[in-house]
Amino acid sequence: MSEIPAKATESEDPSDGAGSQAAEGAAVPGDAMWQSSPPGSIYDYIKVASFSIGPGGLVDQWSLRAEQLFGIPAGRAVGMDPIEAFIDPDLRDRGQRKMAEILDGREWTGVVPFRAPDAEDGARGEDGLAEVYVMPTRTAEGEKAAVCIVVDVRTLRSIETDLAASQAIFGQSPFGFLLIDTDLRVRRANMRFASIFGGTPDDHRGKGVHDYLPRGEAERVSATLRRVLETGESITDMHVTGFVPDSEERRHWSVNLYRVHSGSGRPIGIAWLGTDITARRAAAREAAAARRNLALLNEAGARIGNSLDLETTARELLDVVVPGFCDLATVDLYQGLLTGDETPPGLADGSAELRRVAFASAVSDGPFPGSGESVAVGAVHHFPFNSPCADALRTARPKRVPGEEGGLVQSTLAVPMVAHDTVVGLARFARTKGSEPFGDRDRDLAVELAARAAVCIDNARLYRREHERALILQRSLLPPGDPEASGLDIACRYLPGNAATEVGGDWFDVIELPGHRTALVVGDVMGRGLRAAVAMGELRTAVRTLALLDLEPAEVLSALDEIARGLGTPGGVQQATRTARQPRDADLSEVYLATCVYAVYDSVTRRCTFANAGHLPPVLVEPGEAALMLDVPPGMPLGVGGEPFEEVEVELPEGALLALYTDGLVESRDHPLDEGLQAFVGALTDPSRPLEDVCDHVLNTLDTHHGEDDIALLMARVQGLPAESVGDWTLPREPRSVGRAREYARGQLLSWGLEGLVDTTELLVSELVTNALRYGEGEIRLRLLLDRTLVCEVWDSGLVQPRRRRARDTDEGGRGLQLVGLLSAAWGSRRTPRGKTVWFELPLPGGENPLTDPAEALLSLF
Repeated sequence: MSEIPAKATESEDPSDGAGSQAAEGAAVPGDAMWQSSPPGSIYDYIKVASFSIGPGGLVDQWSLRAEQLFGIPAGRAVGMDPIEAFIDPDLRDRGQRKMAEILDGREWTGVVPFRAPDAEDGARGEDGLAEVYVMPTRTAEGEKAAVCIVVDVRTLRSIETDLAASQAIFGQSPFGFLLIDTDLRVRRANMRFASIFGGTPDDHRGKGVHDYLPRGEAERVSATLRRVLETGESITDMHVTGFVPDSEERRHWSVNLYRVHSGSGRPIGIAWLGTDITARRAAAREAAAARRNLALLNEAGARIGNSLDLETTARELLDVVVPGFCDLATVDLYQGLLTGDETPPGLADGSAELRRVAFASAVSDGPFPGSGESVAVGAVHHFPFNSPCADALRTARPKRVPGEEGGLVQSTLAVPMVAHDTVVGLARFARTKGSEPFGDRDRDLAVELAARAAVCIDNARLYRREHERALILQRSLLPPGDPEASGLDIACRYLPGNAATEVGGDWFDVIELPGHRTALVVGDVMGRGLRAAVAMGELRTAVRTLALLDLEPAEVLSALDEIARGLGTPGGVQQATRTARQPRDADLSEVYLATCVYAVYDSVTRRCTFANAGHLPPVLVEPGEAALMLDVPPGMPLGVGGEPFEEVEVELPEGALLALYTDGLVESRDHPLDEGLQAFVGALTDPSRPLEDVCDHVLNTLDTHHGEDDIALLMARVQGLPAESVGDWTLPREPRSVGRAREYARGQLLSWGLEGLVDTTELLVSELVTNALRYGEGEIRLRLLLDRTLVCEVWDSGLVQPRRRRARDTDEGGRGLQLVGLLSAAWGSRRTPRGKTVWFELPLPGGENPLTDPAEALLSLF
């Protein structure tokens, strides 16, 4: 309680003055030590004032607090009649009676409405309500007086309301509420806090944070409390971890801290407001795990399956999961599926052979724990029948494998890789000790990742299988081994696209024609895949068939164009011909287009006739000259139709080099066609080198490893038939020419040292010349050609082609061509610009095909 001033004119401050003197320990008379209330006491919040009334009923002393309460300075208040000054006129009579009673020595307490006197400037005084405690006193002269203690009732009501609200907030708060003093001890706790940590709120008084939290956490929180107390900075959402009594569950709280001050601003403690966020933290962890898993699945969708290569796809899976999902991982695929077997043995019991195709580790490169001996990438192995991995393969369900005691791994997930209801392999994911063990969510994520990778791996496997089949088909349709041709040295190369590129329709062929002539073919079906390879095979077969008809190059391409158009028409060539002038409404994917260059080389004359169907021009390198591209008119591609093809005949010098090729050799994304053609021509600088070396030099010089398209290269060096290997005679159209033809043939064969072929040759020459005399026209020409075989040709001007028929037993003739077919290795006829040529071919003595005995052949006719 504030002191009563000694004089009305003294100025007093409840926080200073006598209070400060008492605080400093100043002695006062008497046995008691007096001091003012410390700052922050109740008197700082309520308005308490005092003044005294003299014997005359007038104010004779006026305190500083009275000045603050009534707004009247002491100089003005002293000498005033308090009844007249503060009491409403209607209550003054009653007030005068009460004053008389007080001065008569009677105490009085009551609530009095008052109005402060008007200010000197004329402003009206404020109305108020005061609780007054009047105590009779006596002056030093013994006269009766009184001391009045006045409290502002409105302030008291406000404090009561604030205390009630504070108590309601503190006691009814759903959060844990603590008031911690400056010694970091609990001064007050609410019921919510007590319900969590046990006992009543009073049981927690005097406790510290070490009584509730583990040591490390308590030290951290204590340091934070001191910082808040010292700096006044509030702390929001500080996470605190601990345990509650009778529970082993780790709990999490979000704590807000702020410093609490007295009315004078002095820090008196810290307010602690805590919220249990254990469930929220668990939900946040679940949400974070779900987001992480979703991000991992998105990453897997973006990174897995970008390549149609099995090993690359398996490595892409491990790149995604290590180290984001696990610390070690492997992928094993069934060996049978990798080799093309659709149903590998042992699939039902999980013990079939597997090949390790990928391994990844974030901790070491050692063997996968729990797998026994180390299995290197690429090695073939199998799991024991009773092992968890074999069980996972057998049941197509994931298995959780605990880590070995003292080992590196804490737990492992063995997840079968299932694609289209088929188990293609096993993926294993392992986490080392110290990591969070695999849960159900992790298991589901592992199954999803393995399933995605399995589909991609199965697609890659199916693509590899189809690619290999198409490649086998394509290679089977190409000439086997090293082609041989009369008067030509042949070398060829074929390079398929890489594994990520489908097989193309590039092909080449070397076809031997009658008369030691050779057809050279290079073509390219537009498109890729098995469809292009099949179309290529059909066109190649058609080319060989047309070539055997001994048609001119332009006629071959025209017929081939009709066939190509028929490939894309359900009705075939005839239907394509009927609908050639009608608009085609078929799907463009069924249109077969191809480019082709077809050349026929005659080794006797060293002349070569070219025809081109939209293909790149042939390249010719003559001895001592720079390489040049032949000007062969490029017709329309095969399958377009409507345009004729032109022929160009070129005489090739001895030793010249001829190159036919496809666009994959000279064109890629990085190298335009013009640059590729110039580079190809520039690479053919030394045609005298062996042809195999020339081919290798060209492939090594040009950019042939882009893998964007197939590459076909056919090179031929001209080696004409020597003049001494050719016998050529013209016979008049008379009967004795038959005998003369036999004499020419005998003499030529004897000069070549082919005595063993004389009889057969004479017999067959006699038959062909006789037929020319009987059914042909004009003069007769006989030509013998010696190379790897002996070829005999009989020319005349007649257009009627000979046709072999089976003679009846009673027929005297009709057996000549049968005899030619029996005794020769091959025979036939072809049209020429001036008539026709009938020919037969005989193998040389000592060859693989022995000569037929003429006697046996004659007997077989009857």
